[in-house]
Amino acid sequence: MAKPSKKNKASSWGLLSNYRYLCKKSLMLRVMENTKVRKKCQQKIMFPNMKRKLTDNHSEPLGTNTLGKKTKLNNSDQESQSTLNPENKGADISKPGFSDHHSLATALRDSWEVDSGFCSEASPPASGRSSPCLRSTMVVALDCEMVGTGPGGRCSELARCSILDYHGNVLYDKYVQPCQPVTDYRTRWSGIRRHHLQNAMPFTQAREEILSILEGKVVIGHSIYNDFEALDMLHPGHMVRDTSTTRLLSRLAGFPRERCPSLKILASKLLNRTIQTGRRGHCSVEDAQAALDLYKLVEGEWEQELQNKLRADDAPHEPSFASSNHYMQDEYWPDDVIADSQ
Repeated sequence: MAKPSKKNKASSWGLLSNYRYLCKKSLMLRVMENTKVRKKCQQKIMFPNMKRKLTDNHSEPLGTNTLGKKTKLNNSDQESQSTLNPENKGADISKPGFSDHHSLATALRDSWEVDSGFCSEASPPASGRSSPCLRSTMVVALDCEMVGTGPGGRCSELARCSILDYHGNVLYDKYVQPCQPVTDYRTRWSGIRRHHLQNAMPFTQAREEILSILEGKVVIGHSIYNDFEALDMLHPGHMVRDTSTTRLLSRLAGFPRERCPSLKILASKLLNRTIQTGRRGHCSVEDAQAALDLYKLVEGEWEQELQNKLRADDAPHEPSFASSNHYMQDEYWPDDVIADSQ
């Protein structure tokens, strides 16, 4: 059998090199084209909504009272500006470009608030107000109390669940009958006694009611994943506010960043409130209220952080070809091409 000549080998290697180069080039062009198409689609979706908002704002009729109030406000603003800046009296701030830019910025901010429920408004004091960054109907606080079942009471099962709305009103507060016989009521911590569970609701029925309340809501709690585990449920991570893990509360209380303080310590330090004391044990309504009030202390900054994170995740990224370089290795090439090059 005749061996392939050196000339044939050289031509085969040349063809293989050209083939690899063309494949890599086409891959790069395809990725860049897909990126451009995606950007165009985002612009097509974004700009019609902005135009519609701007036209709606400009076409909205104004009453005589509203016009009168706006005229008075504009006059007072101009007087205050002239008092503060006497050297800029001749400056004209009502330029056409200025109003268009302001309207565009307002439309962008409004579209973000409608789509995500977030708001750029600063957080006022925690007491006696509605949520500045989320719709108050979207926010609930959750706390559960567990008892022990099985040998030695090592298994935790739900025995009471409390849910509050943003204003502290009780939406749900019921005792729940565990699926297994209770071997440890954990009264010192849970506050549950035998008579509480005598006519309690079965777990499956209570779970359905609780899930129907929590669906689509931002859920606030302290070490809340223990409660989710007791309820045998999963909740979207971006809709959970766990006061035990946020660094904002730890920093506000003066604790190290890596420390996860208890709800009792945070309530005492930041709310000047004493909870979880006495022989009666914990109260799930009281604990849910404490977690809710702690959340309100840092609500504005917390939601702003999440808003910035979501925007950074949604931003288009430049294509990276380093991740596709390994496909140029011989193991990914057809056998007949490799055989011809040998």
